[in-house]
Amino acid sequence: MELTEEDVLEILKLFEQSKFDFLELQQGERKITVSKAGHVRSAAVAPAAAPAAVAAPPAATTAPPPQPAEPVPAEPVPADHGLTPILAPMVGKFYAAPSPSEPPYVAVGTAVEAGATVGLIEVMKVFTSIKTETAGIIERILVANGQFVEFGQPLFLLNPRTVP
Repeated sequence: MELTEEDVLEILKLFEQSKFDFLELQQGERKITVSKAGHVRSAAVAPAAAPAAVAAPPAATTAPPPQPAEPVPAEPVPADHGLTPILAPMVGKFYAAPSPSEPPYVAVGTAVEAGATVGLIEVMKVFTSIKTETAGIIERILVANGQFVEFGQPLFLLNPRTVP
C-alpha cells in the first residue's frame, strides 16, 4: 500500500500535535523524515540523516531502515508503588471502546487476564489493540477517550497483585 498525499498530511498533522521533535517513517523503499525547530536526531538512536522542516514536504530517501528505539514514557509514570503501567505501543489516537455506541473495554476496578484488550490506538484509519501483559485489576485510567497519545506513554495502571 502506497502512502497518499492525504496520508502524509495526516502524519504531519499528528506529528505537529505531538510532543515529539523528530519522526522517521519508512515504508518499503520510501522514507519520510521530519523534525521540529531544526531538531537533529541523536547518533545513539541511528545514523544521522538530514531532517526536513515540518512546513516543507517530507523528503523520500532510500536510506537503510532506522534502528528500533526502546519505549520511553512520554510522561513520568505516576508514583503508585506496586502498580504496573500499560504503555501506548505507538503514537495515535486512543479509543476506550470498540465503537462510540459500545461500552469501554475496561473501567477502574475491572479484572483483566494477561493478553486482554484494554483499548485501541488509531493511526491513519488502522486500529491496533492495546493488550495487557499481566493479569490484574485496572486501578487508574490515565488518558481520555479520543486523546492523542505518544509512544511509550502510560495509559493505565494495573495492580498485578490483585489477580482475578
